[in-house]
Amino acid sequence: MSTALVTGTSSGIGLATAVSLARAGHVVAATMRNLDRAGDLRKIAADEQLPIDIAALDVDDDASVREAFATIAARHGPIDVLVNNAGVPGGGAIEETPVESFREVMETNYFGALRCMKEVVPGMRQRRRGTIVNVTSVAGRTATAPMASYAASKWALEALSECLAQEMRAFNVRVAIVEPGVIATPIFGKGRSSAPDSPYPHGRRLRALFAAALANPTPPSLVGDLIRDIVNGGSWQLRYPAGPDAAPMMKGRPMKSDEQVVEEAGASDEAFLARMKRDFGLDLKL
Repeated sequence: MSTALVTGTSSGIGLATAVSLARAGHVVAATMRNLDRAGDLRKIAADEQLPIDIAALDVDDDASVREAFATIAARHGPIDVLVNNAGVPGGGAIEETPVESFREVMETNYFGALRCMKEVVPGMRQRRRGTIVNVTSVAGRTATAPMASYAASKWALEALSECLAQEMRAFNVRVAIVEPGVIATPIFGKGRSSAPDSPYPHGRRLRALFAAALANPTPPSLVGDLIRDIVNGGSWQLRYPAGPDAAPMMKGRPMKSDEQVVEEAGASDEAFLARMKRDFGLDLKL
């Protein structure tokens, strides 16, 4: 089987992907910024005797990316599969979010993935084989307040991925975009909180929607197994919604005009709650 490098594997989708690929027989380089957080993955790998090599990698740092990829290639041979999963949350009204926070989100979610892709593309092109899977989000297709920094980074990664897919097609290298909906991962506890006295209602509305979705959680293994199936398959499909809510969310957006979406975002809390009840049967609490 192939050698696969997965970023952001300390928890959530990255951990699930590393385990799923290793169970399928791939040699997995499971990377993360802080190896102190590798305990769960180490235990699974040891208990199941999985071919997982855990390595430090900070996707924000050029030198760390170069050194990690070179070390892994020296240990296991050329990297056949890259899964760009490492990411950070981002939220808050644009007025209330520092520009530096926007830079931090873009640095990891966009430039981090770009750094990793640039490390593997030359070899994949020369060998005329390889698979790159970029984990974006439904937020990479639908922009919803107050998720401007996060959505912007995922929209950028979607565009980058689509361009790379076009460039690499002639060299038999596949690029796939996985777009999770609301998946039960630690990222929902890491987002930037709205200011307590914020005049913007969108943060508390989004938190209520997330709480409703997480009441019936979708495990990250669903996404990890999807990525495994993409790697093991031969499809040239570009985009893969992941999770029960992902496809409906993205299909619903084109059915509304831009002006309707803006108008709904500007409605009162009462109107928002009534719309959630009418359209989705949700009794939300703000």
